[in-house]
Amino acid sequence: MSRYRGSVCRLCRRENIKLYLKGDRCYSDKCAFDRRSYAPGQHGQRRGGKISGYGLQLREKQKVKRSYCLSEKQFKLTYSRADQKKGITGINLLVMLERRLDNVVYRLGFANSRPQARQLVRHGHFLVNGKKVDIPSYQVKAGDFVLLREKSRSMQVITDALEAVVRRSMPQWLELEKDNFKGMVKADPVREDITMPIQENQIVELYSR
Repeated sequence: MSRYRGSVCRLCRRENIKLYLKGDRCYSDKCAFDRRSYAPGQHGQRRGGKISGYGLQLREKQKVKRSYCLSEKQFKLTYSRADQKKGITGINLLVMLERRLDNVVYRLGFANSRPQARQLVRHGHFLVNGKKVDIPSYQVKAGDFVLLREKSRSMQVITDALEAVVRRSMPQWLELEKDNFKGMVKADPVREDITMPIQENQIVELYSR
């Protein structure tokens, strides 16, 4: 699977929004987006003008895909599954992205960023309902609990992340028992729980072409 190895700060600048891909750094004065909030590249400061309908749809898709750190293939597969479910495709897509295990680990505060959360999940540091799950795309559901394995509780990256969790708001559908290194999925997420400015209808229109 292809993996982006360039500067993630360029992605925030390209999408003109903070994607919080560098964790704690994104909240500090060192954030590249705050210092240079224009598109990357030689002509980044001169970019502008009218954007076509396709361009708007593409940028919206890229913003969401990059925020959740998915490859093009992974994102398209998630969209296909969302389209097959009952309900509104755009909302189904966002809910499925939120229910990914790596996203839940990040939202609960066990990691400072989604890339870090994905790595921790892949290395088998978490249990879901008492069973080890090392698949980042695993879909949690209401009633599930996510537990950090006992041997992983002394890891500095996790300790630092839990101390910094107050900087991010905890979604209402999740609950963290910080002292027990345990998170609970109280309910399935709904559209109102996703605060990032996303126009999911633009993504649906893009894939409907």
